[in-house]
Amino acid sequence: MTERHSVYPEPEKVVIVEDDRTSMHRKALERAFLDHLAYMRGRQIESATTLDRLHALSFVVRDRLMARWAATRKKLNSEGKKRVYYLSAEFLMGRLLASNLHALNLYDEMKSILKEIDVDLEDLIEREPDAGLGNGGLGRLAACFLDSMATLGLNGYGYGIRYEFGIFEQAFKNGWQHEKPDEWLKFGNPWEIVRPEHIVEVNFYGRCVETTDRGGLFAVRWVDTQKVLGVPHDTLVAGYNNDMVNTLRLWQARASNEFDFTLFNDGDYVRAVEDKNASELISKVLYPNDHNQAGRELRLKQEYFFVACAVHDIVRRHFKRGGIVHDFNLKNAIQLNDTHPAIAVAELMRVLIDEHHVQWDTAWEITIATFGYTNHTLLAEALEKWSVALFERLLPRHLQIIYEINRRFMRQVSIKFPGDDARMRRMSLIEEGTDRKVRMAHLAVVGSHAVNGVAALHTRLLKETVLQDFAELSPEKFSNKTNGVTPRRWVRQCNPRLSALLTERVGPGWEADLDRLEDLVKHEGDEGVIHELAKIKRANKLDFAKYCESALETKIDPDTLFDVQIKRLHEYKRQLLNALHIVRMYLDTKRDPSSLRVPRTFLFGAKAAPGYKAAKLIIKLINSISAVINQDPAVRGKLNVFFVPNYRVSIAERMIPAADLSEQISTAGKEASGTGNMKFALNGALTIGTLDGANIEIREAVGEDNFFLFGLTADEVAAELAKGYDPRAIYEQNPRLREVIDLISSGFFEPESRAVFRPLIDELLTRDQYMLLADFAAYEQCQQRVTDAYLDPQRWHRMAMHNIATMGRFSSDRTIYEYAHEIWGAM
Repeated sequence: MTERHSVYPEPEKVVIVEDDRTSMHRKALERAFLDHLAYMRGRQIESATTLDRLHALSFVVRDRLMARWAATRKKLNSEGKKRVYYLSAEFLMGRLLASNLHALNLYDEMKSILKEIDVDLEDLIEREPDAGLGNGGLGRLAACFLDSMATLGLNGYGYGIRYEFGIFEQAFKNGWQHEKPDEWLKFGNPWEIVRPEHIVEVNFYGRCVETTDRGGLFAVRWVDTQKVLGVPHDTLVAGYNNDMVNTLRLWQARASNEFDFTLFNDGDYVRAVEDKNASELISKVLYPNDHNQAGRELRLKQEYFFVACAVHDIVRRHFKRGGIVHDFNLKNAIQLNDTHPAIAVAELMRVLIDEHHVQWDTAWEITIATFGYTNHTLLAEALEKWSVALFERLLPRHLQIIYEINRRFMRQVSIKFPGDDARMRRMSLIEEGTDRKVRMAHLAVVGSHAVNGVAALHTRLLKETVLQDFAELSPEKFSNKTNGVTPRRWVRQCNPRLSALLTERVGPGWEADLDRLEDLVKHEGDEGVIHELAKIKRANKLDFAKYCESALETKIDPDTLFDVQIKRLHEYKRQLLNALHIVRMYLDTKRDPSSLRVPRTFLFGAKAAPGYKAAKLIIKLINSISAVINQDPAVRGKLNVFFVPNYRVSIAERMIPAADLSEQISTAGKEASGTGNMKFALNGALTIGTLDGANIEIREAVGEDNFFLFGLTADEVAAELAKGYDPRAIYEQNPRLREVIDLISSGFFEPESRAVFRPLIDELLTRDQYMLLADFAAYEQCQQRVTDAYLDPQRWHRMAMHNIATMGRFSSDRTIYEYAHEIWGAM
């Protein structure tokens, strides 16, 4: 029997030691918490800090995940299930304590246990750092996909970078964005397990030497390289209520030569650690500014670093499990999440040819059959291209391999389309010119057996525009996999009131079978249910208002319409269009207070890339508009504008359940999919949006009457641009728009620096590449329809209920099921 210690309360019954590490019984859980406080943190409950308690509870949960992880690995290895590897430069996981408690079905039990010993679970959850290992939708999608892989029972792994500093911490000074390091590791990370036994050596620079192998065949050796070590850190990813636990493996860069003792003894202390500092810079920061040569080189280093580590690990695991070269693609599937990991195609070829002596044709066949590529953008600047000169210096062997891939591919194109030199130039992996470049998206397409877009419109436009030549060459490669979100985090965890209502009305289990929400449709005529839904929304709004007052020192009125736009700050997402409309409403309300029939609170959340000047200026404008409107007694209580600082996953979990209106107003044809649109609709916010990305499919699902549509279509945008779009003509013809533009341009919102917003105005009047002025009138009219609907609460909440009920298809479980069946062959 166990020996009890004074920190433990008297147990009702004795539990053996082995059970205490993994038992789900109430007393064992309490004892485990106190045990971890005592032995992992050196504290008793009376003297423990919030951080001590957070880490102790995290270890309690991690113990139970570890037991399930070991059982999962044993089961999957014995079954020989195909392994799926998801390579992504971003994993925006969010806080893990609450999600893991929910996955284990322990949240309520643990909350009750802790309450008995005067510990508040929600206080602990709020103290957990929100690791910003992503910039927005790409990283959050990757996190949702890992959740769904585990929930569906796939043998899945994620691979990425363990950035020491994630996406920056945002603060506002005089309305301007200022960036501070995101020190998410400052107090340690109880969720990760370091695996030094699987360190990988990664090579950079050097030169290539032609030689022969042991069989006398031509071979190439990559020599005189600089070496960096990749140290794996594992985070456990739990499936929902199914005891399945998969792995996210993030790589930290470390110097192969930590310290030059000779230089140190000679007094050259800086040079003694030069190699260490240079190596560790690789995993220091998410997306370093690439507006200079050093930044571009670091970005390419980052991409190759985690890809090389991942490919090495995948190959090691394959052979460890008894695999052979020729069944590699039958046992492994690798999915490239956008173009950042595209160098994996060349790296797997290098490993197969140079290290395992596989002949080119066989290696290429294996490589293509292994990889799938997900494209996430139609924007040219996001389809990465790297200078050939940089490639030649940093990764000379890979450039050789890319040249050979391209030579053979160009031959394939010339046979299919003889004499079409223009097509060959467009499709080449190498962009010719004074500064020759490697086209990474082309490498990913050529080196994969499957290429997919992430919404129906996006996939169509991919095949008709940026990848048209490739779709004509290999149409069978292309498919659509519309994105989805995990309902575990984005309803069950972030909106417990709605979650309880759904369980009451459609029964338990909807969290892992979101199509069951359709059963809610039969309650749309039930005024009692509609009233309950309205109460839930009001309570969520009140919660967010209290948070703003206590944490952000800002008062907002929960009895106003919450009009919310939260997403990465980019011109095509058109936060500026929203701002123009706010100014229009402000002017109207000043002149005639009765014109504002519904008081509104406009809420923004977004970060701008540090080097993106236009985006940072838009943030400044919105904050300047906010400062004027919020202090004007003429509109007090009617209009309020608030830009929530340091937007992140945990903030989204508060804002989305509280939102009434979801702003999805990107220029048609620019947004690949969007997932915020899905999260809002799932939580009962109505959408105002364009026919862009997944908005189209959401509108099809919820019905035209339950979606506020405005704006040009993608085809109409293209037609306008083709015939010569003239934004100044629109400005001249629309006096309501002109008054808004002139007011901003005059310096009204920034009297101390009247010309500060002129660059934004000049862009709108001369180019307006994202068609804000073209859509302004339609947007303003659509906002009036929003007001009309909101004035009828029964109608509004019935529309919200219908949105919730018809969002089942937008679960990431559905998306992953399609990947597994149609691309990975893993189910």
